Amino acid sequence: MLSFARFAVGGGGKWIGLVTAIWVQAVCGNNYTFSNYSHVLKSLMSLTQMQLNNLSVAKDFGKAFGLLSGLASHHFSTSLLLIIGATLGFIGYGVQFLVVTQTIPPLPYWLMCIFLCMGGNSTTWMNTAVLVTCMRNFPTNRGPISGILKGYVGLSTAIFTDICSALFSSDPSKFLLMLTIVPATVCCIAAVFLRETPPASTCVQENKEAQFLNTFNLIAVMVAVYLLAFDVSGIHGHVLSLIFTAGLLILLLMPLLVPLYLIIFNNNNPSPDVDQEQQQIHEALLDEDKKVEEVEIKKGKAFIGEEHSIALGYSDVSIFISFTSIWGFFGRILSGSLSEHYIRKSGMPRVVWNAGAQILMSMGYIALAMALPGSLYIGSMVVGICYGVYFTITPAAASELFGLKYYGIVYNILILNLPIGSFIFSGLIAGYLYDVEAKSVGGEGNTCIGAHCYRLVYVIMAFASLLGCGLDVLLALRTRNVYYKIYQQRTTLSNSIK
Repeated sequence: MLSFARFAVGGGGKWIGLVTAIWVQAVCGNNYTFSNYSHVLKSLMSLTQMQLNNLSVAKDFGKAFGLLSGLASHHFSTSLLLIIGATLGFIGYGVQFLVVTQTIPPLPYWLMCIFLCMGGNSTTWMNTAVLVTCMRNFPTNRGPISGILKGYVGLSTAIFTDICSALFSSDPSKFLLMLTIVPATVCCIAAVFLRETPPASTCVQENKEAQFLNTFNLIAVMVAVYLLAFDVSGIHGHVLSLIFTAGLLILLLMPLLVPLYLIIFNNNNPSPDVDQEQQQIHEALLDEDKKVEEVEIKKGKAFIGEEHSIALGYSDVSIFISFTSIWGFFGRILSGSLSEHYIRKSGMPRVVWNAGAQILMSMGYIALAMALPGSLYIGSMVVGICYGVYFTITPAAASELFGLKYYGIVYNILILNLPIGSFIFSGLIAGYLYDVEAKSVGGEGNTCIGAHCYRLVYVIMAFASLLGCGLDVLLALRTRNVYYKIYQQRTTLSNSIK
């Protein structure tokens, strides 16, 4: 017991917190799974595609209320934020489950919008609790932390989709039951262990952190490859599906190896007589870093994106949802680590990676618009990678430009672009053009099959990506001095240790 207490006080407790934060993020991508059950809502409620898209917009509109979680993060504990998120998600997805299983009759359209909004808003409380706490616990490794956490968010869609496919044959009602129960349970567990702890105070501790974070990266890559292998290996029998699920659960538990290692080898913790001069240099540089953040607080804004549904004649789109999720993970993990490396090496502005991703994103949309054989697979991969980059780079860059004191509020202001973008591109443009194409081919009037259904939408998205690239380049130019100062401070710290 004494050893465990020393472990928790000595900084090891934050690693258990990080593990539970990873679990929260691994079940936090429920906002991107709407396509897995939306067809049932469309049928039960007799909706047009535009009405269905607006239901999705209502879900995304929940993020507009993320400012509440941002404000709350400045006054309330991490545990309370997680409990609120768990409650909202349980109610929001629970009602959808009752409707899909026809336990209750279909609710009025406006009321369904409210419950979808609640489900969408639940993730802002979870994300805010996790990101704010972990960014403050690991302030000198913001890129890797953002990459790991957002990487698991990217994988969460594939985790839910593949488990549901393996165990329940992609049954929409079972899928919604998972969305109702699993995130709420995981958040309650994280509420016990995730809390703010003192950050690394010496260069030695920072290097140890980086080593352990590389371990988390490796485990995350193993999860992604495992999910990808399941997706591309075709139809699976019941026994193989059970084996897959058990293996996935083991991989999701593997991050516990890091805190377990620290418990077992607790004698490797730094001794109390750490070089005081080194610690004073480190603290002085951290104070200077805070001043830089305050001076540069108005340097610019960051841009992230949102996924959109696809329809090119495939009867089951779950594999493409999973594909986008898994490749999004690789974009998140790689961009977090690489952007951190190049900041330390040359002071390259982190948002340069967003600009490059925007160019690649436009190519992905053009591939989808062309609808050539295999283009849906290629487009899903490319678009997924690019979204992964956005969702990792933007939170890390925001923490560097605006500081960590009010990070919860800043983060939730940034994600306001999600409901706005969803309303413009999905609710208005995509929904309207889809219904136009559906009516032009006759039939039911609200079902469209073929490459033409979303071709113009993809072209519009490609041009929007190029516009985003220009804005990201402008932001990179305006913030290059900030990142050069960060580079100089880290170089000075490194040289002082030598």
